[in-house]
Amino acid sequence: MKILAVGRNYSEHAKELNNPVPTEPVIFLKPDTAILREGKPFYYPDFSEDIHYEAELVLKIGKEGKHIAEQFALSYIESISIGIDFTARDLQEKCKQKGLPWEIAKAFDHSAPIGKFIPIGDFKDLKNISFSLTKNNVQVQKGNSADMIFSFEQIIAYLSTRFTFKKGDLIFTGTPAGVGKISIGEHYEGFIGEQRLLSLDVK
Repeated sequence: MKILAVGRNYSEHAKELNNPVPTEPVIFLKPDTAILREGKPFYYPDFSEDIHYEAELVLKIGKEGKHIAEQFALSYIESISIGIDFTARDLQEKCKQKGLPWEIAKAFDHSAPIGKFIPIGDFKDLKNISFSLTKNNVQVQKGNSADMIFSFEQIIAYLSTRFTFKKGDLIFTGTPAGVGKISIGEHYEGFIGEQRLLSLDVK
């Protein structure tokens, strides 16, 4: 199982980090050791002083495939949840300044909390999925799949030309504006619509 992630997939988020809006998907990977299951705490690591939350819709792949045409892409999604792409922003900036890859800032242990998954058949419109993240019961991020630069179909088609999908693979589809620094003692909850799917404490 692998985690494929899309960066800068919401124009407002790209702007808030002073990044150009991409013309093709920006891709990075996380290992399976990055997964943090729903309900387990996130322990702040000692190698960073500036870890940010980035809430994202997460797709779970339901069958093997590669070179998938956009018109068939949605049939490969088994279920959808919300996740957090924890990012060590200080490490990422150092890597960017040196022109180095920045997986060290994205792919560390437990950097990919994921919530409970909803079967794809339960969604009425995949192009209108609202999601949000709260910090200590205050909403800090709100997004909708309608605002993604690259749609689910485009993401899956693009990724499948480079990577063979396996059943159980996860795709983090990008974060909207509103990312921010986390601190020990905070509590985060992730929602799709009004349904809470993710809950974690930072320790």
